[in-house]
Amino acid sequence: MKKIILSIFLTSFIILNSCKEEKKDSQNEEVNKLSLSLEEDAWQKPNKDAKTYAELSIRKGDNWEPKKFGGGEFKNVESLELPEGHSDHAYYIRYEGPGWENSQVGFRMYLDWRNAIDIWGKKIDTLVLPYVGQKNYEDYHHDSAWGQDILKAGKSLGLGGYGRFINDSVAHFRNVARTVASVKNTSTSSSVNINYDGWKTGKETINLEAKFTIYPTDRYSKISLKPSDEIEGLTTGIVKFKDIELIKNKNEDWGYIATYGTQTLVSDEDQLGMAIFYKTSEIEKIQEGPHDHLVIFKPTINRVSYYILAAWEQEKKGITTKEAFVKDLEIKLNTLQQNGKLQ
Repeated sequence: MKKIILSIFLTSFIILNSCKEEKKDSQNEEVNKLSLSLEEDAWQKPNKDAKTYAELSIRKGDNWEPKKFGGGEFKNVESLELPEGHSDHAYYIRYEGPGWENSQVGFRMYLDWRNAIDIWGKKIDTLVLPYVGQKNYEDYHHDSAWGQDILKAGKSLGLGGYGRFINDSVAHFRNVARTVASVKNTSTSSSVNINYDGWKTGKETINLEAKFTIYPTDRYSKISLKPSDEIEGLTTGIVKFKDIELIKNKNEDWGYIATYGTQTLVSDEDQLGMAIFYKTSEIEKIQEGPHDHLVIFKPTINRVSYYILAAWEQEKKGITTKEAFVKDLEIKLNTLQQNGKLQ
């Protein structure tokens, strides 16, 4: 009897492990198919030797009307002036705004009143954005071989979005006379530029220039903002989640705020680290907002700059613990103090 039970146990163990290996092989095969597909088509968009990529893609053949779209194809454009009446979830811009990426991480900006920045979590070290949201507009919200959109921004600024802290809340971009976005790809970086003309918050109306730049390696993107006039409360921030503590540190010239924990759309166990590095000389204060941990800038007409960073545990050879995440932040903080830049 003991021999029979032992035999059944061993057989079950072998079958169970075999199923696990088959599932793992299937996942690997799916990733390899995508990688091969991207490599074969990479000469079209982006360039086959590109290490970074930024794009802006709109509906092809549609005459814009302020309503939701469905069906159709997308085409990439180098620049876009937002049409009058454009708002969130209009299905006019592929994945709702410009995207920028390198082999480790990607970001997207909601190019509407929300003006928040979301994160592309990537499982493979390949440029993928030209193929995201093409066949099914919202498929990027779900797990796939390359990864997925992983951050729930809600009413927040997401990671590194910007607005104005006024009357104890953050004013986004509901009242803007004109918004023009453009993208640029070079051999050393990719960037997104957005010009806001006539951004009204409270009693003030200003113009604002924004630029996002990503480089070939690491998990960060540099953001710069240039207001036309001095205003109180120009701010960036990180979305707040319940029970996720704020991590912060600074040296003489630079500081950071960060969060780490289960704060993704993927699952209740999925880990993500987010950070903003800022120049201490440009900051008025760190403050809690209704939906964000805020970094509030001093009033200025000069360009202010900061870095955003996202570390997803499912990234290939990525950071998988809070301790490793904080260690990486401290290394970068020291680099910024010594060199004044990360790139």
